[in-house]
Amino acid sequence: MKTDAVDTILEQWHKERPDLDVSPMGPIGRIKRSAVLIQKELDKTFSDFGLNSWEFDVLATLRRSGSPYCLAPTTLFSALMITSGTMTHRLKQLQARGLIARSANPDDARSMLVQLTAEGVKLIDRAVEAHVENERRILASISPADLAELNLRLSELLLELEG
Repeated sequence: MKTDAVDTILEQWHKERPDLDVSPMGPIGRIKRSAVLIQKELDKTFSDFGLNSWEFDVLATLRRSGSPYCLAPTTLFSALMITSGTMTHRLKQLQARGLIARSANPDDARSMLVQLTAEGVKLIDRAVEAHVENERRILASISPADLAELNLRLSELLLELEG
């Protein structure tokens, strides 16, 4: 059977601390390492479109919100799990690139709305198509049944962690 980097870590801990059950380190370590390696693969595709990960996330969040692809910044930063200060900085950068526009919120004079520009829609539509194909490539070695089982188990874990 093949071993991975986490197997080596587990073996080292077993040798140094045979009294300690380190089995939880297996799945957690594999999830963490997989996330890092997957992100590197995703970033390659994003860079093909002149985007980084957070830019893709902001544009994709606006795009999947449906026409007119417009959200309040609080909705946006909540969906992206970042702070309002971080969101403000990111929105300025995307606005400077002409990918989003900010306008007054007719329902709340104290806030602005964020909307994809026509250029932003074109870019994210192309990028998300490539992104989905990249994800398909990353997961291609896993059988459909195993992938469905993995998805189910990860969903259960996520629900527990979010709960």
